[in-house]
Amino acid sequence: MEPKEPFDIDVVFERLRRAVAGLPQAAMFDLRDRGYGTPFEQLVGSLISARTRDETTIEVCLRLFAEARTPEDFVRLPEDRLVTLLYGATFPEPKARDLKAIAQRLIDDHQSQVPDNMAELVSFRGVGPKIAALTLAVGFGRAAVAVDVHVHRIANRWGYVATSAPERTMSALEKLLPERYWIEINERLVPFGKSVCVAARPKCPTCLLLSMCRQVGVVNPR
Repeated sequence: MEPKEPFDIDVVFERLRRAVAGLPQAAMFDLRDRGYGTPFEQLVGSLISARTRDETTIEVCLRLFAEARTPEDFVRLPEDRLVTLLYGATFPEPKARDLKAIAQRLIDDHQSQVPDNMAELVSFRGVGPKIAALTLAVGFGRAAVAVDVHVHRIANRWGYVATSAPERTMSALEKLLPERYWIEINERLVPFGKSVCVAARPKCPTCLLLSMCRQVGVVNPR
């Protein structure tokens, strides 16, 4: 392995922007740019996206938002219809129940407004740290680090963090990563992780970040 350059996070993000230019956007950012960027729409979309491919998430959300876009809409929507609209996403029945419960609680306890802090968001049924962080970052524009499998894998592969689980990666990045990149790291690393820095046999030889990446755990790149 050739000697590596010092890891400069500003240069990393400049190269990341070039590397993902022209690639499909991460689902929540794509939906935002299509006009579905309210905190509630982002909360709904983020919950649907759990264990679901981005392409499917976008398709399901577009179908769903054609019929329901507010907590009141979701409460009025029959649960069996909601399950049908969620078809294609993983676990449509549990997600339908969670979405109905979230909508009702927002109406009852929050004047139909999504809370703008992590502690309250993760208290909602079906909402974990990644879903809450995406809602804050994309729905509210608040600095929040949303860590999915791509962010977790790549941050460790770079050697920027050394963590064993996404939630630990989130905590580590909140300490190390300049806040100006907290929203952008998910926006860039999801398409980068799907197309370049893939889980098996990443495309290291043609990667714009190769000179700084420590390639931790990489075997047999292509």
